[in-house]
Order: sequence, then structure tokens, then C-alpha cells
Amino acid sequence: MIVNVQQTIHINMIKIGGITNSSVLQIGTAGIIKPASYLFNTGGFSGPGPQAAAPELALQEVSLIPL
Repeated sequence: MIVNVQQTIHINMIKIGGITNSSVLQIGTAGIIKPASYLFNTGGFSGPGPQAAAPELALQEVSLIPL
């Protein structure tokens, strides 16, 4: 069975809260959605990153004059 669908979609504004590796954003009609996940090492890293330093608890001077 062959189904032909014609659509016109107008999007004035779209807000996407977050996209992860397993997210699917579909606008319109799709017969088949093929899942795909790609992981690239674009920085050429060979190991895990360094541990984050603990935040300093020292008080900082605050300026009360608006700039």
C-alpha cells in the first residue's frame, strides 16, 4: 500500500529544552524513524579528564556600586 502525504508546516517559534543522545525531534510525518547514535572524539583525547577542584570557601569582596 502506498500512501502519499503532503504537508505545509509553519513554525513561528520552537523552544527545545534539551537534546540528548537518545532524543528524537520530529516535525511532520515520517514513515520510519531509524535510531542512530554517534559518539565522536573530536578533541583527540586518550583518557579521562582531570578531577574538578573543590570550590574555594574564601570570601570575596563585593562592590555595592552599580557599574
